[in-house]
Amino acid sequence: MAGARAAAAASAGSSASSGTPQPQEPGLGELLEEFSRTQYRAKDCSGTGGSKVERIEKRCLELFGRDYCYSVIQNVNGDICGHYPQHIVFLEYESSEKEKDTFQSTVQVSKLQDLVNRSKTARCRGRFVCPVILFKGKHICRSATLAGWGELYGRTGYNYIFSGGADDAWADAEDVTEEDCALRSDTHLFDKVRGYDIKLLRYLSVKYICDLMVENKKVKFGMNVTSSEKVDKAQRYADFTLLSIPYPGCEFFKEYKDRDYMAEGLIFNWKQDYVDAPLSIPDFLTCSLNIDWSQYQSWDLVQQTQNYLKLLLSIINSDDDSGLLVHCISGWDRTPLFISLLRLSLWADGLIHTSLKPAEILYLTVAYDWFLFGHMLVDRLSKGEEIFFFCFNFLKHIISEEFSALKIQRRKSLPARDAGFTVEDICMLRRKDRGSTTSLGSDFSLVMESSPGAAGSFTYETVELVPAGAQTQAAWRKSHSSSPQSVLWNRPQPSEDRLPSHQALVEAKSSSSSSSNHSDNFFRLGSSPLEVPKPRLTALSERETRLQEVRSAFLAAYSSTVGLRAAAPSPSGAIGLLEQFVRGVGLRGTSSSTL
Repeated sequence: MAGARAAAAASAGSSASSGTPQPQEPGLGELLEEFSRTQYRAKDCSGTGGSKVERIEKRCLELFGRDYCYSVIQNVNGDICGHYPQHIVFLEYESSEKEKDTFQSTVQVSKLQDLVNRSKTARCRGRFVCPVILFKGKHICRSATLAGWGELYGRTGYNYIFSGGADDAWADAEDVTEEDCALRSDTHLFDKVRGYDIKLLRYLSVKYICDLMVENKKVKFGMNVTSSEKVDKAQRYADFTLLSIPYPGCEFFKEYKDRDYMAEGLIFNWKQDYVDAPLSIPDFLTCSLNIDWSQYQSWDLVQQTQNYLKLLLSIINSDDDSGLLVHCISGWDRTPLFISLLRLSLWADGLIHTSLKPAEILYLTVAYDWFLFGHMLVDRLSKGEEIFFFCFNFLKHIISEEFSALKIQRRKSLPARDAGFTVEDICMLRRKDRGSTTSLGSDFSLVMESSPGAAGSFTYETVELVPAGAQTQAAWRKSHSSSPQSVLWNRPQPSEDRLPSHQALVEAKSSSSSSSNHSDNFFRLGSSPLEVPKPRLTALSERETRLQEVRSAFLAAYSSTVGLRAAAPSPSGAIGLLEQFVRGVGLRGTSSSTL
């Protein structure tokens, strides 16, 4: 770890060096070509100075260095984790170009390296808690879930055997004993390795842990291969705020591809035997979001992703200084999906990576959040599990102000208003009167019943999650599902043409009015008698423009590189070539009305 700060500073400032010409920067097309050919492994790219992977990683360091001073956790040859970057970036603070010359680290890098080495055994595949985004001084982190006893014993035993009986990765200098190395007690082992995991979380000031698993524990061949914080029997994570927000795994996105990449109306089948983790969120985190969380099993893929993203944005915009950890099982499918959406959403608001252009932030999140953290794109494409494509195509669903962190900050800064109804309140009442457009009635009990299994050990009151039987006015029709992964519902697809945003309506009503926290769907034709003026050019329209450019750039690059390769394994012609579809979406993406 010695010299990491110097290496980081050199990497950050390399693009500013004068005199010698720099090699051409790798583009998104080259990145996607490499990504779609092979899975990244740190041990496979060491010592190859001119390799594509090394150029990609150097490009990421340069992009991080534009806006931040950072240190580096060295992972050369994958010594810490085989599918984490060779140079793991630890963002310390935002800085200008002038401040980089006087960079002074705010952390004890050697201590951080030591905590990482000791804690890695606690998590599945050694994918330890890693900070990847810095927002308002808070670290947004990613990891895998907790390792189960099988993996924990296997890894520690392997380390013990091949290190000659002394595993420095998790043995304290002051209390090394033969009993520790011999793994004498289950409880003692779990206390030790998970204790280091908790120390790392506290060092990073992480308070909130969001678990995306649909299981309490991952089971294979009748054996628990992973665990999670929410079912830790000793309640070692009781001091953290635990959120169980189950989200379908990568297998579900095969259904997304088979439906011609239409996420609307695609509902996960919560009745499957292995699904036993109910949604559980502390009350104090849900009260301001105006979301009926008891209906989560009736949400389609779009609404579920939108609501989870709103929750994560609300957490990181809270007034405390606590960080956030997001993880699934292995941390390389669902986890990068939400990490990438968070990074792009905050960037679109001008709150992070402020100097990066759309093409640059797109390159950074594809390379760092997906490729260098081990997403297996080759395998996912061969199986049609298009979660990577879904992430960037989904940007069209988060352009509105309800996903803006700026709006959340403005709402908190406004003084309390006098009691009484406003236009926003009336619209919300109208929504309740006419019923939810996403909830399902008793006829759809297939996806409405509660999931079996214990909720786990929590130390706070959780939201009541008994699904309500609210009547719906949407025209739904059950159709055949090609897989037990999903329950499909066909409904009339609304036009992608949208009315002016709610922000414009509020501005017309009063310049001092606060923004509401509900969907712009409430202002479609027929939903309000109020005349809606044309939107003015605001900071929110800048958000829309930025996300539109990112999505369009991704679709163009994807169609020219990954598209044909992804279409090749398709067994039928019902979907058509993915390349044609992506190009079609790309053409439509040039119009803001389709986003």
